[in-house]
Amino acid sequence: MALKIKSREKILIVLVIVVIGILAFDRFYYTPQSRKIQRLKTEVKEADLKLNEFLLVAKGVETLETEVLRQEGELKRLSERTLKGEEFRTFLKHLARESDSLQMKVISLTPQEERLPPPEGKKETPASQYRKVSVQMVLHSTYTKLGGYLKGIEELPFLINVDNLQIEKNEEVQPLLKVTLGLSMYIISL
Repeated sequence: MALKIKSREKILIVLVIVVIGILAFDRFYYTPQSRKIQRLKTEVKEADLKLNEFLLVAKGVETLETEVLRQEGELKRLSERTLKGEEFRTFLKHLARESDSLQMKVISLTPQEERLPPPEGKKETPASQYRKVSVQMVLHSTYTKLGGYLKGIEELPFLINVDNLQIEKNEEVQPLLKVTLGLSMYIISL
């Protein structure tokens, strides 16, 4: 006795086989591939974030290199401009040139050498490369002549700082002003 399958049952069996095939495809191929695609998308996002971080670091390095080159150029320009061992003599020559006229008179000049503290972590050496000389000056000058003198100090071939400046109008020295000026300069020891 052979079983006779009706056409309806044949359609139902074909549908069951198709559904089982679709479920097997989904379970064994599509779902693992979807997970793999999600994992790869996450890795791509992480790689993009790292790439952006590296680009920021690279840009920071370029900026830093540019700043280092600028400061090296400035240091080179300053070292070319700096006299070695002749700083105080040059300062006095500049002062003598400026005070030669009737518009500026030097009343007092008091230089004082200061010892520089050794750099942190280093023992004090007997002879430091730099010496700091502080100069306290009292001048009688016109305002215009004082401005020219200070501008000339800025152009001297070594580093000099104006630490303090006091300008007073004094009846005893009319029409000149009484100027108290504190300067400090770093002299390179030879």
